[in-house]
Amino acid sequence: MFNIEEELKKLPGSPGVYLMHDESDEIIYVGKAISLKNRVRQYFQSSRKRTGKIEQMVSRISRFEYIVTDSELEALILECNLIKEHRPKYNTMLKDDKSYPFIKVTVNEDFPRVMFARTMKKDKAKYFGPYTSAGAVKDTIELLAKIYKIRTCNRSLPRDICKGRPCLNYQIRKCNAPCMGYISSEEYKKQILSVLDFLGGDFGGVVKMLEEKMYQASEEMLFEEAAQYRDLISSVKAISVKQKITKDEAMDRDIIAYAMEGNDAVVQVFFVRSGKVLGREHFHINLAPHDTGRDVMTNFIKQYYGGSPFIPKELLIQEEIEDHEIIEKWLSVKRGQKVMVRQPKKGEKEKLVELAKRNAEIVLEQDKDKLKSEERRTKGAMQEIDNLLGIGYTKRIEAFDISNTNGFESVGSMIVYEDGRPKRSDYRKFKIKWVQGPNDYASMREVLTRRFTHGLREKKKIEEGGMSDEYGSFTRFPDLIMMDGGRGQVNIALEVLNELGLRIPVCGMVKDDHHRTRGLYYDNVEIPIDRHGEGFKLITRVQDEAHRFAITFHKDLRNKKQVHSVLDDIEGIGDVRRKALMRQFKSLEAIKEADIEALKIVPSMNERAARKVYEFFHPES
Repeated sequence: MFNIEEELKKLPGSPGVYLMHDESDEIIYVGKAISLKNRVRQYFQSSRKRTGKIEQMVSRISRFEYIVTDSELEALILECNLIKEHRPKYNTMLKDDKSYPFIKVTVNEDFPRVMFARTMKKDKAKYFGPYTSAGAVKDTIELLAKIYKIRTCNRSLPRDICKGRPCLNYQIRKCNAPCMGYISSEEYKKQILSVLDFLGGDFGGVVKMLEEKMYQASEEMLFEEAAQYRDLISSVKAISVKQKITKDEAMDRDIIAYAMEGNDAVVQVFFVRSGKVLGREHFHINLAPHDTGRDVMTNFIKQYYGGSPFIPKELLIQEEIEDHEIIEKWLSVKRGQKVMVRQPKKGEKEKLVELAKRNAEIVLEQDKDKLKSEERRTKGAMQEIDNLLGIGYTKRIEAFDISNTNGFESVGSMIVYEDGRPKRSDYRKFKIKWVQGPNDYASMREVLTRRFTHGLREKKKIEEGGMSDEYGSFTRFPDLIMMDGGRGQVNIALEVLNELGLRIPVCGMVKDDHHRTRGLYYDNVEIPIDRHGEGFKLITRVQDEAHRFAITFHKDLRNKKQVHSVLDDIEGIGDVRRKALMRQFKSLEAIKEADIEALKIVPSMNERAARKVYEFFHPES
């Protein structure tokens, strides 16, 4: 039994991260501290004045645990990672999990390429961005290819020069074919320098160059070519118009403001790179009870920049944040140079923050109905199911299904929904090992036994080793288990849980004669559902998703088995040749009908291998 008073006495005075658990062992809050002893004790001191949010959270704490770190900076980094992993109820949460694209120029190559990139790596390439629109990035790369005729292939140059033919891009005059040696490395790199200038915002030189070529083509009466240059000039000007110049032309900065109403908040960010506004983006925030604007701003910065590959030199923010100095230090370490976080009080910068705030208010107003609808569809649906079953608060649902064909390659699926949304990273597949033949009940018993035994084993390892940030994939147990079926499947689940000493509510999703969900079987009673309610729609989605996931896994295994049983049994046909044959002929039937000459021309095949395949399917020949 966890004795909070006794455990408080054991807390070290070191920096670290603490995790608060409720009675169902759900992590409901993650925080960091310079001194764990001082910080965690504050939550349980009755004399201390607490906010409504903290008061509510403390009333739910059943136990706590902690991780000691060497510094407050390490604690901040770990806190960000744990919040992202567990998404605790009482932490202010960023809903959106977006990544922003970059334009990558591989300047470390002899013949560099201009590429679309989702992440910025330490690979000696030059990166521009991040940009808010993947479409705009692709359009820009396409434009650069037209203007500068930059290669887009993956050939290793100069090693592969003159190996093969030039591609279609050379034929349509979109590439100078360095792969054929038609342009020297020096000339090609001059084009790349112009690309770098363009991406750095120097549009004037490009427009001047294109205009000269347009006039020259016109004088030579090459009107079609002149028209192409005219269109390129229009494209460049369209891009340059979108780049709003700010006064500090060398500065990379993000301008951040928010708007709040009820349980909803929106954070608006303007992205300024090299003094130009590249775009803006808004983020919806899940507010914890009694959150303030300061909470929103602090938690947004920690969560968003914790996952961002690019950190600007300056953040202009609407409201002062907690842990200002340590967050600045953390951002500076991530960037590799000093980062400033400022709340401007007057002047041009204050006007920019105010503009971001007005945009956040507009987005919040526009999305209000959509957010309420989404809330009803997800958390509202979970609440309906809670009320129907009378089981209290449910955050995590796990559903299981079995799929087989007359007992062939039986598989089980486990899908997870949290707050009414699928959590696909926690989905799991089980290949049935202990059961022979078509026995769905025995197969379900195996899947549930393996799932929860594995989870208990991982929990024990964590407890024996103290606290670790390496959580096992099965340690989070559901608040509700949903079985695809009625009384039989529910009883199997209850038997397994009872054998393992676990108390988790289990209900069955019962279908009618037309295979449509008609109700829930719970506590030995079939409970009818309002077919027009959000709870019913969520149950249907869960049931369909569990079935889809199991069927997909079963088909994959069946297909692999079919291919293996035929082709891999042929002498001399390994994985590479098997794949090559299937790519060439598309089906086993086509391979059977092919003659030796047709088989021989397949990549990686030779005459001996082709003859082996032919003789395998035609033993009489």
